Amino acid sequence: MALFLMGAITMGYSIAGLFFLRYWKETQDRLFLMFSIAFWLLAVQRLGLALTTTMLEDTTYFYLLRLLAFGMILFAIIDKNRPQTPPR
Repeated sequence: MALFLMGAITMGYSIAGLFFLRYWKETQDRLFLMFSIAFWLLAVQRLGLALTTTMLEDTTYFYLLRLLAFGMILFAIIDKNRPQTPPR
């Protein structure tokens, strides 16, 4: 049952990544590209976790992938909301 749920979570992250990629292609907004990459990183993290025998989430490599993905999401939001200076 745990492997089935890991597969479902991985599929959900992958589909979310594809949706954000589609929005990025339409708008060329960097926020959507970063969200897409972050969700694919989360999908890779869950896939790697499902393929291990112990399924321990506190393994350093899995934790760093998750940290990188959430860091990208946070950076994308901050980058989108910072004031833009007009060109001179």
